[in-house]
Amino acid sequence: MFSSKSKDTVTTPQPMAPQMPAAAPKRARALSAPSIISADMVINGTINSTGDIQVDGRVEGDVRSVGLVIGEKAEIHGEVYAEDVTVRGKVVGRIRARKVLLAATSHVEGDILHEAFAVESGAFFEGNCRHSDNPLGETAGDAVAAAKPQLAKAAPSALFAPLSPVTN
Repeated sequence: MFSSKSKDTVTTPQPMAPQMPAAAPKRARALSAPSIISADMVINGTINSTGDIQVDGRVEGDVRSVGLVIGEKAEIHGEVYAEDVTVRGKVVGRIRARKVLLAATSHVEGDILHEAFAVESGAFFEGNCRHSDNPLGETAGDAVAAAKPQLAKAAPSALFAPLSPVTN
């Protein structure tokens, strides 16, 4: 339209130089569609997936996946363990994930261990949230121990030992 070349000129496409692949994510996502738990489905038990899951129904148990989307009408009663979690529905239990998003329609009752955390206005959250550089690698005992203040342990006799006089 604005070039000085005539429209009769045909340009041949130039071969593209091969590009180096970007650095692989910490955990590779499956190249397939997400598994869907539909709104009329109730699952009792643990769900494990190496890909993404979208929950629109009810899960009574733990959910482990790479990516997890919890729909507005969905409920999960158990622990959530994933790389990336978007909560639009209800979760009663602990969430451990690298990235957590609580949407405006979310209702979460439980602790959240995260690397990145975002909350939209209107979200309900009751529990504790704690940042971790490796939320998926920490053991549950480590997370609880780190959340509680540590008291110095001393032998009871050391606490009540009489003071000795200072001599020069």
